[in-house]
Amino acid sequence: MKTAIVTDSTAYLTQEEREKYNINMIPLCVNIEGTIYDEEIDITASEFYDRVRGAKEFPKTTQPPIGKFVELYENLAKEYEDIVTIHLSSGISGTFQGAVQAGDMVENVNLFAFDTEVACYVQAMYAKEAAKLAQKGASGQEIMAHLKALQDTMNAYFIVDDLSHLQRGGRLSAAAALIGGLLQVKPILHFQDKVIVPFEKIRTRKKAMRKVEEQLIAAIEKHGSLQATIIHANCEEEAREWMNTLAATYPTVDFTLSYFGPVIGTHLGEGAIAVGWMKK
Repeated sequence: MKTAIVTDSTAYLTQEEREKYNINMIPLCVNIEGTIYDEEIDITASEFYDRVRGAKEFPKTTQPPIGKFVELYENLAKEYEDIVTIHLSSGISGTFQGAVQAGDMVENVNLFAFDTEVACYVQAMYAKEAAKLAQKGASGQEIMAHLKALQDTMNAYFIVDDLSHLQRGGRLSAAAALIGGLLQVKPILHFQDKVIVPFEKIRTRKKAMRKVEEQLIAAIEKHGSLQATIIHANCEEEAREWMNTLAATYPTVDFTLSYFGPVIGTHLGEGAIAVGWMKK
């Protein structure tokens, strides 16, 4: 059984990781003042933050055209029997639905679409888990069962400096954004039922980070060994320091440092930081 693995650019896997695990990537796009970029191809995360910092218009993001999925799936169908396609939460993007629709248009291959109900490097962890199984000859059905089992152990928490990015991008209600602004808090957000919602409102960033750490501790107590990621929006030094501290404190957790690229960074804003995890 030969199974291909596909994900989208919001997993923010490095090119080296994609090559190592043989993971195919479909890019989402970001529109900066009329110029459209395929993220992870045409523009890097650091370039993105530099360009939008002084931009007059708020960037816009778009999901991949269905044709890009169809083209990739048709090429993979020449070599593979199954395709497992893994995408960011269907509650914040139409990418997953586009992947499913494209799969219905391609013949001679079995398509298995997985909605991670999250985004960024937690999504990448799913893709890497799938790829490891695919390299051992697992079928699409076997891989999907494994991913669904992992989903019960997954969680992610985001600390943002400014809720207005999420509100303007339509990813958070205006009421939630207003409350955050009025109180001058550092809101902690998480995914619930596939959408981003406030988890708790904390007065300072340091206290917010401690609150997220408490959630990590609870997950360690429940699941034992975890794989985790620290994700940052152009605040690498702070994220790396936090990761090193957590790694030294919780030796049963394997940490990876990652970043919010252009598409997710558009909605979270510069300075956002997050922790996500799932069982090893």
